[in-house]
Formats: sequence, structure tokens, C-alpha cells
Amino acid sequence: MNSVEEHRKEAPASVSCMVITVSDTRTLETDQSGRLICELLETQGYIVAGRTIVKDDYEQVRELLYDASSRPDIDAVLLTGGTGISGRDTTYEAVASMLSKELAGFGEVFRFLSYQEIGSAAILSRAVGGSIGDTAIFSMPGSVNAVRLAMDKILLPELRHVVRELKKPVS
Repeated sequence: MNSVEEHRKEAPASVSCMVITVSDTRTLETDQSGRLICELLETQGYIVAGRTIVKDDYEQVRELLYDASSRPDIDAVLLTGGTGISGRDTTYEAVASMLSKELAGFGEVFRFLSYQEIGSAAILSRAVGGSIGDTAIFSMPGSVNAVRLAMDKILLPELRHVVRELKKPVS
């Protein structure tokens, strides 16, 4: 058995997640992407400890990330929305400014997989992942298709492993 398989076997069975939708227009009723994240997490045995919507405002996103990453009952924060390049999109800047460690591979793999589906428009995505302390943080685009891609191909298979690595004691 290789080390990745061993690590996955040692990963926690239960991971508690906060789902944040960044949008100036969505409500809990119209937020298809946030709802999809919750459904996919729960189907795979993850715990959804909270779900909220925040305006695409740099300070509001940072404050919510700080609060969520400070909670001992939250292992991971998954954000959707605000990752584009329009003047209003500030989620990437807010998330990236708070990461203690970046997982560059998340954005790279997401854009690669996205390129296979939508072509060169994948360069417009600023998906980003990493950690704030021992809390995993992943920010993905707001479209349902982008969320499904990120969740199915990257996050659902690896989130427990990521949390295992972040929570293991420093020797």
C-alpha cells in the first residue's frame, strides 16, 4: 500500500464543514451551488455544520472566514462564488490574504479539469485552496457545473486526507 492510501485510511471518518456562498444576489432559496455542496457533502458522510450567504465584499468575506476558522467544530470551509475577474469579485483576494498555507495544486488541478470541459475560458477561474491554521479552506467558482467538478473530482476524494494532515500533531 502506498503512503497516500495509508493516509486516506488514517483520515477522520467525520469532517465538519461550513459552506459559504459569496453573492450579492443569491438567497438560501436561489443558491443552487451552495445547496449542491451541502447535498454532496452529506451524501458522502461529511457534516454540514453551517451554511450562509455573504455579499462579495472583501472585509465581510474575511470576517466570516476568520469566524469560521476560529470555531473548533469546523474542520473545513468551502466557499462558492466571487472567484472571477470582474471589478466586484474580491473573494480570491479575501481568501488568499488569510491563508497560512496555500494549496496551489487545488486551483491548478481545478483549472486543468475545467479546461477539459470548457476550454480556454478556464483561465478566468481563480479557485484557491489552503488553510487558516488547522482549518482547510477551498474557494471555487459559483456555477453549479464548477462546483460539481471541484467537489466530485477533487474535494470529496481528498478533503478527509487534507483535514488529517492539518490536524495531525507536530512532532
